Amino acid sequence: MFQLNDWSGNCEGASRRAFLQVGSLGLFGLTLPRVLQAEAELPALARRDVNFILLWTAGGLSNIDTLDMKPDAPVEYRGEFQPIATNVPGLSICEHLPLMSQRMDRVCQVRSIVHQGSQHAEATHWMLTGYPQVPDVNAAPVGSLVYPCFGSVVARELGWKNGMPPYVMCSGSDIAYSGGGYLGSSYNALSIRRDPNDASFSVDDVSIPEAIGSARTERRRRILDRFDAWQRQVDRSSGAVFDRNEFYRQAYDLVTSTAAKEAFDLNEESAATRDRYGRCREGQSTLLARRLVEAGVRFVTVVLDGYDTHDKNFTRLKSPLLPALDRAWSALLDDLSERGLMEKTVVLCAGEFGRTPKVNGAAGRDHWPFANAIGFSGAGIRMGEIVGRTDSKCERVVGREHSTLDYAATIFRLMRIDDSKEYTTNDGRPVQINGGGRPIEDVLA
Repeated sequence: MFQLNDWSGNCEGASRRAFLQVGSLGLFGLTLPRVLQAEAELPALARRDVNFILLWTAGGLSNIDTLDMKPDAPVEYRGEFQPIATNVPGLSICEHLPLMSQRMDRVCQVRSIVHQGSQHAEATHWMLTGYPQVPDVNAAPVGSLVYPCFGSVVARELGWKNGMPPYVMCSGSDIAYSGGGYLGSSYNALSIRRDPNDASFSVDDVSIPEAIGSARTERRRRILDRFDAWQRQVDRSSGAVFDRNEFYRQAYDLVTSTAAKEAFDLNEESAATRDRYGRCREGQSTLLARRLVEAGVRFVTVVLDGYDTHDKNFTRLKSPLLPALDRAWSALLDDLSERGLMEKTVVLCAGEFGRTPKVNGAAGRDHWPFANAIGFSGAGIRMGEIVGRTDSKCERVVGREHSTLDYAATIFRLMRIDDSKEYTTNDGRPVQINGGGRPIEDVLA
């Protein structure tokens, strides 16, 4: 049987600039994101209570094999899987998503989003920021602009809550364009790279390494306090250089916070709950996402690897990919509903593009940005609906298409962020959060 970790990454390999890594916090011997600085830069604004969980199917989910099946198409298009009925009249989905088939009344499926990114990196930029980007992430020409991803915009606009960082990513591999872009690495995610399904799971950014220990960390903090006191006496000026002591203190508060440690401790969950999500990286990362938004994190991305199915598409989807997605996605929707969190949480299942409607010679499907089915659930969503449709072979959208800027505008509307607001790049260039997209009204309740 194939294992999920056997299929991590994609056909283009790891990118040197794929994921903007967080800075090193040498004082504590830890890695903490420089998003610690973001809170100090935020304007005074009312805190929103809407959370966001993104289930990112890295590599590109085959929509024709999952959510937008075409059972009447020729066999070289429709593939090997059979559709099954759902709890939404007239809607069927893949037989290997049986749990989600009974929860489609809590999903708004969007089939109308189209973009031009045919390679993973550029397509990811389209679908994580709304904006286009150059094809080669390793060879961006001078003057090209990397936009901040949705999580980074949320981090800047909404900030910390309950002592928890605003943006967290659970991923075993690097994801292109999932950071702060021109906003800077202060708005990158706190990155959880370890496998939450591992019995020895701990979070480097929250747990003090045994080699350092609490006593040693406390001594280092006292040394920093003394140094900062001396520094303030020498030079009373303020600014980024002299403000860093506050960011270090925030880091200390996070790594020693009982609430933060509890949020990351999956042992607080019952065995039955952990089983329901699935005892794999994807399932336990999704459970962790629920715990994090419950604790105050505003945006969590869970990366589900392995969907770059150029070969053995049906074998790999049948086991382990779709069963893992089915368990994690369905358990998340149930859990949020049972805990009263569905009314203030948006869940989105999406990837960078769909897959080619026609099966290739290796029993796989290639990149296809011209038809891409995604699913929204939760706060402010018109659930149980289908927005847009594709042709009989799932090759193209029929009727109205929506751009990725429209899709981005929908996300910002759901998060109550004014996407007409302008940011300024390092070279002084004003850039709107969203470049003219309009929310997809049929998605919004």
